[in-house]
Amino acid sequence: MMTQNRLFNGVLSQLGPGLLYAGAAVGVSHLVQSTRAGGMFGFELIIAIVIIHLIKYPFFEFGPRYTAATGRNILHGYKKLGRWAVWVYLLMTLSTMFIIQAAITLVTAGLLTNILGLEGLGGHDPQMVAAIISSVLLLICFTLLVSGHYVLLDKLVKIIILVLSITSVAAVITLLFDNPGHYESATVHFSFSDTAHLLFLVTFLGWMPAPLDLSVWHSIWSESKNDSDGKVTHMKAALFDFRVGYIGTAVLAVCFLLLGALVMYGSGETFETGGAAFAGQLLGMYQQALGHWAYPIVAIAALTTMFSTTLTVLDAFPRTMVTALELLFPKRIKHRNNQTTYLTWLLLTIAGTLLILFFYLASMGEMIKIATVVAFVAAPVLAILNTLAMFDKDIPAQHRPGRFMLLWCLLGLVALMGCSISYLLL
Repeated sequence: MMTQNRLFNGVLSQLGPGLLYAGAAVGVSHLVQSTRAGGMFGFELIIAIVIIHLIKYPFFEFGPRYTAATGRNILHGYKKLGRWAVWVYLLMTLSTMFIIQAAITLVTAGLLTNILGLEGLGGHDPQMVAAIISSVLLLICFTLLVSGHYVLLDKLVKIIILVLSITSVAAVITLLFDNPGHYESATVHFSFSDTAHLLFLVTFLGWMPAPLDLSVWHSIWSESKNDSDGKVTHMKAALFDFRVGYIGTAVLAVCFLLLGALVMYGSGETFETGGAAFAGQLLGMYQQALGHWAYPIVAIAALTTMFSTTLTVLDAFPRTMVTALELLFPKRIKHRNNQTTYLTWLLLTIAGTLLILFFYLASMGEMIKIATVVAFVAAPVLAILNTLAMFDKDIPAQHRPGRFMLLWCLLGLVALMGCSISYLLL
């Protein structure tokens, strides 16, 4: 037993930025979109999850791979291509960062509202309640980030993701054996000739497993880990860490889709549009599969996962903005010596998020669609930048990807560009 515990702890100790990646990725795309995909189309879109993970894999891997090869984050690789590449990333981030942060915070607020029974708080409008609770969450996140207690959550995220994974797999296995059967008589099938189905597919895959921006975040987290450890993580360890997080998020995406399919597909029920009501449906699925005893465990796991996502993303946006600006204006911005710029961007991110939550919450659904479509259409751009940075001649030959990975990249780029162009033409 002691040997097994040492082995388990040894594996966990090797995991770092890869689980931060998983913590950031498992959010709206998994808890919301994957569950809806299963509820709407049954098992049909599982293949879409598998394909999009295969297509995007090299471009996500290049984030931590570049840092392991050079000791620096991949935005330095963008800079070597030209200042224009960093500007492209900067503008793409600015175009969606407030919407993404608002969407993630809103889902977290919905879970908290449902778990604590705050739906009718003070008789207020549900949207106002959601905005107020979201504000409280952002204030807590801000306090954690500026006080340095984020390190504690960084350590807990391993346990959080593990608990959510175990309960999700257990719920799906239980439902498969229980076999409610109603999905067998369902008649709704995905059709490429249906515009509404295509739009859902684009919004589903745009953030699956996450926007490609996350490859840059992963690279910056890896660089930060190197700084704190005082050494550059070995390539083998960096790739192991990444693959655990990447494969884990893929498995969770399939689990949430199966959960939606086994409970909702063909049942005649529809998903609620309100955050708190949807959260109640989601937690009810686990309760139906595992029993009442599982509710508090799943509720805590789901809430802490979404809170971890909210916090991680709120840290990532200002951190990447500062890193990009530091490369563009090195004489004006010195991030390692001055945290003022980070704090400024952190406050700007919160302000922009609150603006959406308080004044544009009624349009939140459409705004999320826009953000996911932007992520879908822009994916080839970031994929090209990551590929050019990783195959640069200055990358040590032993760390540069081989011919097989180059072919994988080319096929992935063709697929991403084909999908984006087809969507824009349609």
